[in-house]
Amino acid sequence: MVNGILGKKLGMSQIFREDGEIVPVTVLQAGPCVVVQRKSAMKDGYESAQIALIEGRAKRHATKPLKGHFAKSNVAPQRFIREIRLQPGAEDTKPGDSVLVGQFQPKDRINVTGVSKGRGFAGVVKRHHFHGGEKSHGSMFHRAPGSIGSSAYPSRVFRGMRAAGHMGAERVTVKNLEVLRINADENLLMVKGAVPGPNGGYLVIQKVGH
Repeated sequence: MVNGILGKKLGMSQIFREDGEIVPVTVLQAGPCVVVQRKSAMKDGYESAQIALIEGRAKRHATKPLKGHFAKSNVAPQRFIREIRLQPGAEDTKPGDSVLVGQFQPKDRINVTGVSKGRGFAGVVKRHHFHGGEKSHGSMFHRAPGSIGSSAYPSRVFRGMRAAGHMGAERVTVKNLEVLRINADENLLMVKGAVPGPNGGYLVIQKVGH
């Protein structure tokens, strides 16, 4: 069995525990997915399954190679495809198999990978949480980064110096999130806390330890 699934972020909400505690949750559409390709250690050097998220409409304008790739598993071309490594005991996984949200249970721990929201060009205060200078009149040092290197020696800026630049739109993994509720009929997964990316963003969801 594939110990992971692909999905989308639908948005955030909140639920009440039995003791009345309010818990923030993110609602995810998890699947349904289908195995498109099976990779083996003998042929490819590692064990994995390439799975695709089945959406309401097949991908338009798919290339001829992509159509042929999906035709091997009798599936219409889909937009979101990812590989998930397989653990020992998953030798029976084959193209055409379904991957569903029912594999998860409440209190499971998962890692969620997505692409963070793009923030464009940002300064050091927003991007790296610099404190900035005095806010008083005449300081002329409100949101500047300050010194970035010595003048006499080494007379250069060290590699990796935190500075202004492009912020967001990066691959981010949030680890060890708790599964709170599952709705297998609607392919919904509710996890405690926030996950990366905007509403509608694609996600890779994997069980911790797999």
